[in-house]
Amino acid sequence: MDKPPLGTSTVKWRFPDIHPEGRKYVAIAAAIALASLFIFDFITWPLVFLAFGVAAFFRDPIRVTPQGEGMLVAPADGLVTMIQPVELPPELRGPQALGDAPMVRVSIFMSVFDVHVNRTPITGTIRHVIYISGRFLNADLDKASEENERQHFIVEDKHGLRIGFTQIAGLVARRIVSFTKPGDMVVAGQRVGLIRFGSRVDVFLPADYVAQVTLGQRTIAGETIIARKGAAAVSGISQ
Repeated sequence: MDKPPLGTSTVKWRFPDIHPEGRKYVAIAAAIALASLFIFDFITWPLVFLAFGVAAFFRDPIRVTPQGEGMLVAPADGLVTMIQPVELPPELRGPQALGDAPMVRVSIFMSVFDVHVNRTPITGTIRHVIYISGRFLNADLDKASEENERQHFIVEDKHGLRIGFTQIAGLVARRIVSFTKPGDMVVAGQRVGLIRFGSRVDVFLPADYVAQVTLGQRTIAGETIIARKGAAAVSGISQ
């Protein structure tokens, strides 16, 4: 049998695009660096590096999302810091939300070095977007999920499954930005929001979904599968 022809296309690395939400901050940082040339030129290079750092923070790379039924993809880049059963936040309880039973919560902590564009774990319709003002405690603390500024999303798929996830502002983060609204149709891995400068995202797993990540693992938003329906538990996870 003849061998299939080899592909001729190639993929080359390039610096990711800067999300429109961050372009004005990059422009401001660059303008300050430029102005320093005429005022305090000895700080120009540090300010140039700062401008590059701001650009890197708002980078928005292309992601390739796994296709298939019965899985949830990570909504954020970062470190898995908690996997534990918890009572649902009041805003996510009730028959029109996620119900009243406890759920396993997977928490992903984003440092200032991570991509901060957040994505939906499943394909479906945005049913609720609930913003709550609050404090700016370290997002790695458990109580940050109850006291910090946060924004809840509930997405419902075509089978009626509802998935809730929450953006939580952190010690440095001071603004949660949403790109979607109730009624919008989204596909798994689609951008739904952003948190500026360090934060956390919590995902609540339905009872028949099992976490496929472990504590200390790094996730890639829109690519890492964090849970599967009816799958075996990953070694080292207690649920």
